[in-house]
Amino acid sequence: MSKWMVANKKADFDRLSKEFGIRDITARLIANRLIRSRETETIDCNDEAVRAYLEGGLEMLHDPRKMADMEKGAQVMLDRINAGAKIRVIGDYDVDGICSSFILTSGLRLLKGDVDCVLPDRVKDGYGLSIKLVDEAFEAGVDTIITCDNGIAAAQQIAHAKEKGMTVVVTDHHEVPFETEGDEGDLETRIEILPPADAVIDPKRQEGEYPFKEICGAVVAYKFIQVLAELATGYNAAQDLYGTRACKKDKAGQNLANYFKEMLIFAGIATVCDVMELKDENRVIVKKSLELIGETRNLGLKALIHQNSLDESKISCYHYGFVIGPCLNATGRLDLATRALELFFSDDEGKAAITAAILKQLNDNRKDMTKLGVDSACEYVQKEIDESGELPKVLVIYLPEVHESIAGIIAGKVKEKYYRPTIVLTKAADSGVKGSGRSIEKFDMYEELSKCKELFTKFGGHKMAAGLSLPEENIQELRRRLNENCRLAQGDFVPVLHVDMVMPLKYASLDLVREFEKLEPFGNGNAKPIFAQRDVALLSGRILGKNKNCGKYRVTDEGGLIYDMMYFGDMDKWHDYLREKYGQKAVDDLYLGNTDGSMKVSIAYYPDINSYQGRDSLQIVMNDYL
Repeated sequence: MSKWMVANKKADFDRLSKEFGIRDITARLIANRLIRSRETETIDCNDEAVRAYLEGGLEMLHDPRKMADMEKGAQVMLDRINAGAKIRVIGDYDVDGICSSFILTSGLRLLKGDVDCVLPDRVKDGYGLSIKLVDEAFEAGVDTIITCDNGIAAAQQIAHAKEKGMTVVVTDHHEVPFETEGDEGDLETRIEILPPADAVIDPKRQEGEYPFKEICGAVVAYKFIQVLAELATGYNAAQDLYGTRACKKDKAGQNLANYFKEMLIFAGIATVCDVMELKDENRVIVKKSLELIGETRNLGLKALIHQNSLDESKISCYHYGFVIGPCLNATGRLDLATRALELFFSDDEGKAAITAAILKQLNDNRKDMTKLGVDSACEYVQKEIDESGELPKVLVIYLPEVHESIAGIIAGKVKEKYYRPTIVLTKAADSGVKGSGRSIEKFDMYEELSKCKELFTKFGGHKMAAGLSLPEENIQELRRRLNENCRLAQGDFVPVLHVDMVMPLKYASLDLVREFEKLEPFGNGNAKPIFAQRDVALLSGRILGKNKNCGKYRVTDEGGLIYDMMYFGDMDKWHDYLREKYGQKAVDDLYLGNTDGSMKVSIAYYPDINSYQGRDSLQIVMNDYL
């Protein structure tokens, strides 16, 4: 159970309702998503902001040239293309790395670059650019390296490339490494440490005027090709695709227009799978991506959609994050991410279908391995609790036998179970240990790891997640320092559920839920609406699913209306709650349908539409309970 925080944001809801032809409830939901503070509410939720939220399109995308070194980097790359230089894209093995590599490589080839692409082997190479990858590129006659979704923390590796006389352009979106002068942690004296590349493009750099920092690597790559295409050919993607009317184009211009339209799909997939906030231009990119994916010309992406039995006309952020994305990620975890890249470059339907089937099987295998790893991690935590008598503030879990590729997934699931910042470490194939961390809202993981950086051989990440490598003998010291430095209070270890408003179930309707589609896409930073209702009576229930991991219930409100309600959360905790409050017999009676209506709970919920055999019906989905 979470701590519920009901939004109390103010706006002229009646006027917004009339101005935009929406219900008062929907106007309130929009205000909740736009207003940042009481001081800024009149600006955050004015007509212009609401219109942009509801109707904003590609014209809202920001000018890439406002990013530091963007034009400089594009000019460097154009000079190398014109010189006939051999260029290598070096990406990463996750969804963002795969998609950004595909965007960059495809774009450079379209602009006549002699380019190939290498994605690191997670086990042999580790994350991002390595000395080994630089040496291999040099030995292969590569003159120019361009990174994507990595490179900002690769100062040593890039210095090595420069010593060999290579040209290096960095495109990345991760946090810029820094040192501080003066008092420890004093943000006023933070000094950025940039790698010695010919150009360093990262929206998080202090230099530059880019207005929105939270874009993924694939969006940075997309914008890089946008600037490069204009320098090389005069083609202006913003004017052509984002303006009110298309420009006249020759064949080369049409090819570029097709490219930028298609690559928006991959930029959207990467944005969702890298858990970027769906605000500002991210929301526009993802919305357009979901509109376009049903028309994709990419044979590999089509094959992956069909392999997972998805309807390409009804794909949502959920399918990006929990179906398509995990299949792509599984290649980098259990095989080579190059296989996913080959899928996207495939021009043969038969081969694409075979590769897509392999990706799905890899993901199925990954799920089984993850379950075993999570079980082991929970046993590890329980042992710590038994020995110390309390749950540590920061969990540092060493599981030497776990495959290093799934450490991050395990950390995420353990974090959800215990709501503690969690780092899962495993023995590395080369030497030492590697791991991944996942954080909670009040704990900046990158900041805290930066205070222990001398313990690591390598680390990087951002506020909510990190990757790290260190000698095995440093594990205990890392655990000690993170917990001693942790300033979280007890209340910070209770997850917060942000509830939009209290809304009786009787106000939920099919028409209202359909109107909520105006607020999509939902995801991080643009959450699906959550409502609250007190004293919902449970009448009967059924446990569903192959693993008995969800429940379906008949419930009623104070007016006696009957609703179907689903719960997809932790069924064991749900039953423990009901058992503690009403007793085992009442729980048994619930599933036998013998209740008298006295078993009541307050629920946080979302009204949804259940479509079955061509009929739509209202369905309540419970998120939490009190």
